[in-house]
Amino acid sequence: MSSTPEKGSQGPRVVVIGAGIVGCSLADELTARGWTDVTVLEQGPLPAPGGSTSHAPGLVFQTSPSKTLSEFARYTVEKFRSLEADGVSCFQQVGGLELATTPERLAELHRRAGYAAAWGIRGEVVSTVRCKELWPLLDESVVLGGFHTPDDGLARALLAARAQMDRATARGARFLDRHTVTGIEQQDGRVTAVVTDRGTFPADHIVSAAGFWGPVIGRMAGIDVPLQPLAHQYTKTRPLPELSGATAEATRPILRFQDRDLYFREHTDRLGIGSYAHRPMPVDPFAVLGYDEARARDMEMPSSYPFTPEDWAPSWEDCRRLLPALRESEIETGFNGVFSFTPDGMPLLGEDRRLRGFWLAEAAWVTHSAGVAKAVAEWMVDGRPAVDVHECDLTRFEEAQRSPSYVRERGSQQFVEVYDVLHPLQPMEQPRPLRVSPFHARQQQLGAVFLEGNGWERPHWYEANAPLVDALDGLPERDAWSARYWSPIAAAEAKATREAVALYDMTPLRRLEVTGPGALAFLDRMTTNNLRKKPGAVTYTLLLDETGGVRSDLTVARLAPDRFQIGANSPADLDRLLRHAPDGVQVRDITSGTCCIGVWGPLARALVQPLTADDFSHEGFGYFRAKQTHVGHVPVTAMRLSYVGELGWELYTTADLGLRLWDTLWEAGQELGVVAAGRSAFNSLRLEKGYRAWGTDMTDEHTPFEAGLGFAVRMDKEDFVGRAALQRAGEPSRRLTPLLLDDPAAVVLGKEPVHVDGAPAGYVTSASYGYTLGRCVAYAWLPAGLSAGTGVHVEYFGQKVPATVADEPLFDPKMTRIRR
Repeated sequence: MSSTPEKGSQGPRVVVIGAGIVGCSLADELTARGWTDVTVLEQGPLPAPGGSTSHAPGLVFQTSPSKTLSEFARYTVEKFRSLEADGVSCFQQVGGLELATTPERLAELHRRAGYAAAWGIRGEVVSTVRCKELWPLLDESVVLGGFHTPDDGLARALLAARAQMDRATARGARFLDRHTVTGIEQQDGRVTAVVTDRGTFPADHIVSAAGFWGPVIGRMAGIDVPLQPLAHQYTKTRPLPELSGATAEATRPILRFQDRDLYFREHTDRLGIGSYAHRPMPVDPFAVLGYDEARARDMEMPSSYPFTPEDWAPSWEDCRRLLPALRESEIETGFNGVFSFTPDGMPLLGEDRRLRGFWLAEAAWVTHSAGVAKAVAEWMVDGRPAVDVHECDLTRFEEAQRSPSYVRERGSQQFVEVYDVLHPLQPMEQPRPLRVSPFHARQQQLGAVFLEGNGWERPHWYEANAPLVDALDGLPERDAWSARYWSPIAAAEAKATREAVALYDMTPLRRLEVTGPGALAFLDRMTTNNLRKKPGAVTYTLLLDETGGVRSDLTVARLAPDRFQIGANSPADLDRLLRHAPDGVQVRDITSGTCCIGVWGPLARALVQPLTADDFSHEGFGYFRAKQTHVGHVPVTAMRLSYVGELGWELYTTADLGLRLWDTLWEAGQELGVVAAGRSAFNSLRLEKGYRAWGTDMTDEHTPFEAGLGFAVRMDKEDFVGRAALQRAGEPSRRLTPLLLDDPAAVVLGKEPVHVDGAPAGYVTSASYGYTLGRCVAYAWLPAGLSAGTGVHVEYFGQKVPATVADEPLFDPKMTRIRR
């Protein structure tokens, strides 16, 4: 493993590629932390080099379904408000106003107000009258209401870049324009220098902040950057009489008309209008012109493509309907501006393990720029960002999601969906199917309704189980939103799991194999629980970072003295283990070559035992144990685990034998009433047991003791990553808290704010109706010390839904159903 270069008094040598808003922000953040040997290289002229920053309209709306993006935007507002260039503030806090012209959008604005309250952002849903007061040019007859956020506003991106450039330069950084990067030098898996057309710059760290040129820089480093540039239309009107006499750049809130994929901002006596309503216009990053060549072709800058009026025409009619003042006006100027999209719409951040010292700070818009730069600077200097960034981690995409065609298709769809009302369970439509388990054909025969996750087709329920719904007792009706991507069949499948036996496809869950003579010592050092058990033991444990934050939770099976199988969460888990694995220890992902069926329910033993010669009794095959055996003709690794709170096993085999395993279990289970069950039932059952989902219920912002996972931490074992930080930590001030909604008919879905004593005090992580309990179960981050029985309110589409703090586990607290 390569070591980090020695830091001098100025820190290591850092070369940032790109002097747009992210590169300038990063230089400022790094130098503020004492890393002052920073060189920023820019191919265009400064201070307006011609990338996305040079044409950005500067809208900053802080509210997002992503807590991470909201944190980035909030810091960007805070920082830019404190910056000036030429005596002009870098941020104009005019507020934001999002309009609803349909009932569906008005409901969505209530949901967005919930996000704002959950993440600590000021905002409220306002009436049509208030919308007209804030924006007098509106035709109020088409407006049903709005969401007003007074702290949002306009970032003056080029001024903010220059202000941060000046601060970084004063601390020792240097900014060099007209330097085109032509290569990345490396040795022994670590960067050594950036090569340009005007010289070579030695480097211990290289950060690609090149915006839509990111894939070009990545290719020089031998790293694929899954980013798709797209062109986006922006126009300015002629001067409007209604704005005549204006002296300020803007006074009214930035305006979103999301029902028609439009936004508006003032430019003194004109309006600027942007549209996402047109067809996607992908741009090949390798074909983007350099600054001088673009100018020679009468382009204002490389990122500003010629305006296409035919794409604009429908949007112009929508603009005139909303703002009657535009009916007598015309568009004065327009262009198609290029900026970056990823397959999931999130930034690309972090160091690539394959080339140490090579960092990405890509696909970050002005809205999130300073927050992204702060996170990357903390990551480089301190070893980790202060906020959870797993949604932005460059490792998050599977290999199947990194092909150029996938990135292009999904990036283009992200453009289309920028302003769409998206359900939290809504899957992508194309390209599908991409990854399927060996049981896919049987699942289709059973009428599986598939949603998608990480490229996998994942059954959420099976239409073949529809007749079982008739036996359900008193299942409440759902509201239209929570009824999307849901079926009462899920309740029937949960009931069948609790009363008989069900088969669950667990194939999409990540499986790693760790082998070698040092495997035990390595894993024991990396994780929190005691792994020094005999082969056959299975252990639930945690991966922490050095600050004690939960980076992942793992299930580790010791199959032989030097061989372990690990149930993990994301590609980041593989990346972390590979980064730290010593010589002689091999870590590999075996997910694609294997498959898994969860066999769970009180009749699970009656199903499996006749199919194997091994003893599957409670005495012969204890809880959290593993055996390598056969089920029928199929060799399997059987683990006695249960994520649904019922007796059963996870049965693993190779992908080529998966279909035979399914058929063997299915045929033998007919006389027992076996059903296939999906993820919807699975999520309900796991929440009734209080089983956490990493990335949803806890992240590296949380410690095990806050998350209710202290049982997986052995503070008395030899040192492990994060142990020292946990020893220093005091009593938790917050806890992951189970709630039961009081009304048996009420349902929430996650990310809703929770009010304690009338004020927002936390937010829901996971939620699902608990069919066994007859109540919706929600887990929420709330202040520590709330005792069972305490009443709270969960805000769901603007309504305060009563809930009560509960003791956990809510179901089978003595574990009698699992251990039988």
